[in-house]
Amino acid sequence: MECIADVRATLGEGPVWVEREQALYWVDIPERTLFRWSEADGLATHELPAHLCSLAPRAGGGFIGAGYDGFLEIGADFALTPLVNPEPDLPGNRFNDGKVDRRGRFWAGTMDRAEGEDSGSLYRLDPDRSWSRIDGGYRVTNGPAFSLDERILYHTDSARQRVYAFNLAEDGSASNRRVFLQFGEGDGYPDGMTIDADDCLWIAFWAGWCIRRFSPSGEQLAEIAVSAQQVTSVAFGGPELDRLYITSARRGLTDEQLANQPQAGGLFMTVPGVKGVAEPLFAG
Repeated sequence: MECIADVRATLGEGPVWVEREQALYWVDIPERTLFRWSEADGLATHELPAHLCSLAPRAGGGFIGAGYDGFLEIGADFALTPLVNPEPDLPGNRFNDGKVDRRGRFWAGTMDRAEGEDSGSLYRLDPDRSWSRIDGGYRVTNGPAFSLDERILYHTDSARQRVYAFNLAEDGSASNRRVFLQFGEGDGYPDGMTIDADDCLWIAFWAGWCIRRFSPSGEQLAEIAVSAQQVTSVAFGGPELDRLYITSARRGLTDEQLANQPQAGGLFMTVPGVKGVAEPLFAG
């Protein structure tokens, strides 16, 4: 485990490997900052005009994303163009984590910024820019992920320490929500996640100091320590997709705690011995 970008993010989130650039992008949500890292170019930092919570590459160039006030399009110059806000009646909500499925649709969840109300929902944005509300009643949405056969959607309510599984149909409808993983005291809070080439789920654990790997049946297969308490998300990348990139945060930590974990908020990397799968492109 190595810290490859000591950016000290307040809330580092949303790592995504962009294969066409051989680069990793991620955000610091409250600081309105977008990071880009590659072996060839090192680290670049972009200040944004608005809060960006998650992003994914588009087939046509640039990115699709989600922010405080709805879905966004991110241009090559990192300009943010609002698309649609599914929740104009919930000004206290914001979007959080988001991912693209293998049919080119963007999935993202909302949450109460104060993390006090169960006002969050899961949405799907289709390539034609139409959207659908899939599920509701979340406090802190996180980590959409999809099984390799495209039949299972995983989605998290971090506040409840719970990962759900849904049956996912070809048309993007999701049904049969059930608890896939439930964690308890001392486990940390499941945050962002991704699927590897063996169809296993890698999950970052806020307040957990680690990432963990789970089989499709829910068996824990591995745990890897991270030298940061607030671990937020994971993404495979690298030329062979054999590197696991891990984001973290400084939010919620005291000065004393930060003194003991000076690289908190940084981007970490490890080679876990398994490979990931290429991130799909948003088809719109």
